[in-house]
Amino acid sequence: MSIKPKIAVVGTFDTKAEEHFFLKERIEQMGSHALTVNVGTRSPSLSPVDLDLYKLVIETNPAVQDSRDKAVAAMIAEASARIKKLYEDNEISGMISAGGGTGTHIATCIMHELPLGVPKVMVSTVASRNMAKTVSTKDITMIHSVADLLGVNSVSGRILDNAAAGICGMVQSSWKPQESKKRIALPFFGFITAGAEATKDALEKLGYEVVAFHANGIGGMAMEELAAQGYFHGILDLATHELADHLLDGYCGDIGPQRFEPSPGQSIPRLVVPGGLDCAVLEFTRHDIPDEYKDRKIFFYDFRSAIRLNEDETRTLADQLSEKLNNDPSNTKVLIPLQGWSEADREGGPLYDPPMNQFFTQLFKEKLDPKIKIQEAAHHINDPAFAEIAAQMMDQMIQEQT
Repeated sequence: MSIKPKIAVVGTFDTKAEEHFFLKERIEQMGSHALTVNVGTRSPSLSPVDLDLYKLVIETNPAVQDSRDKAVAAMIAEASARIKKLYEDNEISGMISAGGGTGTHIATCIMHELPLGVPKVMVSTVASRNMAKTVSTKDITMIHSVADLLGVNSVSGRILDNAAAGICGMVQSSWKPQESKKRIALPFFGFITAGAEATKDALEKLGYEVVAFHANGIGGMAMEELAAQGYFHGILDLATHELADHLLDGYCGDIGPQRFEPSPGQSIPRLVVPGGLDCAVLEFTRHDIPDEYKDRKIFFYDFRSAIRLNEDETRTLADQLSEKLNNDPSNTKVLIPLQGWSEADREGGPLYDPPMNQFFTQLFKEKLDPKIKIQEAAHHINDPAFAEIAAQMMDQMIQEQT
């Protein structure tokens, strides 16, 4: 009988040994196997563990022994490589950890090296804080410890036991798609939901699997990351709105330089639509409009509002997007809806401004590589007819590459 891969219990056993040995015990009592790994930077584990990286990383490297930040960085680098290799060699099936600020940082950085779908559970004293950078684009399950982690008691024990049960269930997952289809990434956001739904339906009728991403910054970055791993056969960038929010530090603007850039080592058809490039979404309501935006067209949404972009901002976006797309002209096409680019940018809508859209389009055409085909459609981005055109163009781009 084959032995199932173990669950890696990775943590700072120099300070939180009791908690991690409790996780190991509960995992094994639930029928799984555990592999304990010490990534503490203060001392070796006081009790034996399967792999004590302190002895390998810290004790043998005097250069990091008197510098906490260097020690942490060295530990993350070594542990990340080892945990990734253990997974690739089918030695582990998931990873769990528990910690405070430093322990959470070390463990989640290691988790970032494990592929999508590999169970990753982090019990953390800081899980109730903003975890955007900690989780980032990864499928990490964060569990708030509620009480501090200083031994196992009636509160922490219950939380840790839930975490152990959770990862034991996760590693038993065996679901797979019923059939293998070519995959298309579809970034979108709230103002173009109707268009995204119609586009998804149209692509599925053509036989594709559609994976949607919330173009909220992290969503777009997660899509680019998976694209670089060869996960998609095409990208239908229905929402380029993240660029607008990035320009004005808006709600969806937390993107990196790789957004809209060619995927390294991949040749992926990308159809680009200026979805949401009419506006930036900022966190204010009709009751607290910032002075600098009181003369703008405004779409009041919920706790957020969208402002219509001015000429200077529109020019900047035309520059930025064309510069990015010009890096991969052979794989890129553009589709522009002439009747509006968002829910609020349509006739009668609060952000409707056809001359500004035309201003962007003219500049964009001038700056875009002539090899990149631009098609215009006499529809609004949320019209079903526009979705059909977008799906057909995406399909044609993929067919041309096969």
